[in-house]
Amino acid sequence: MKRISDYLSLIKFSHTVFAMPFALIGFFWGVYADAAAFEKGNQALLEYFRENSRIFLFILLCMVFARSAAMAFNRYLDREFDAQNPRTAIREIPRGIISPSSALRFTLLNAILFIAAAGMINTTCLLLSPVALLVILGYSYTKRFTALCHLILGLGLSLAPLGAFIAVTETVDPAILLLAGAVICWVSGFDIIYALQDEQFDSSKGLLSIPVALGRERALLVSRILHIICALAILSAGWWHQANFIYYAGSTCFIALLIYQQSIVSPNDLSRVNIAFMTSNGIGSIVFAIFAIADQIIL
Repeated sequence: MKRISDYLSLIKFSHTVFAMPFALIGFFWGVYADAAAFEKGNQALLEYFRENSRIFLFILLCMVFARSAAMAFNRYLDREFDAQNPRTAIREIPRGIISPSSALRFTLLNAILFIAAAGMINTTCLLLSPVALLVILGYSYTKRFTALCHLILGLGLSLAPLGAFIAVTETVDPAILLLAGAVICWVSGFDIIYALQDEQFDSSKGLLSIPVALGRERALLVSRILHIICALAILSAGWWHQANFIYYAGSTCFIALLIYQQSIVSPNDLSRVNIAFMTSNGIGSIVFAIFAIADQIIL
């Protein structure tokens, strides 16, 4: 059990709360994209859900395997920087709890399992799985050559709703693309806030980020602009998807939490970054997903 908990800590399993709710929205939107099932009423839809339960299971597995591979690879690649940064020196690899070779093997195992799970969904997901891995694993390199690394992280998490939708429909539509765009801006915005903590360290090591490139004040401005775009994209996705009032109630809660996290962080006060990062975003994603899914099922 101790070994399992070490690996769960290595990959920050609790942070799954950021992407998983949006994957669930993508799945339900995909199911309801079947117009024939929608027209037959709720009983037919319940049967349709049961028929897609296997796909649902493999979507969840894909989420777990992909995220585990990405986080373990990030910890492996950044192990030397983490050891030198007082904030990250307590992580499992710098402390010797998990060896670099073990983390790399864990990454490879989860990457293989991800591709296998994607293949169990459909051929489209199997063919797209290496592209998804390229994005989520490639993110770990980006802060070595671009300050736009936050956007690549956002792109990686945006694959959750997009991939789940494709798993069900093998297509995309404007609504799911808008939702994926909202995730990119949401994640990029809060990752900039999180990166404020390491501005000085990253600068001293030649690592790039928006805070390093622009300074704290301008970085926060960029974060706020991204969150404004996120809010507009979420509302636009609901409009295109012909969502009802329950969806917009959830959107309002989500946007309110975006405003809250921006209000508690300032260039001169980073004491509540973790509240803005984990608590606000974790609650926001779960609440929004509950409302968005309820909007589909109830109405």
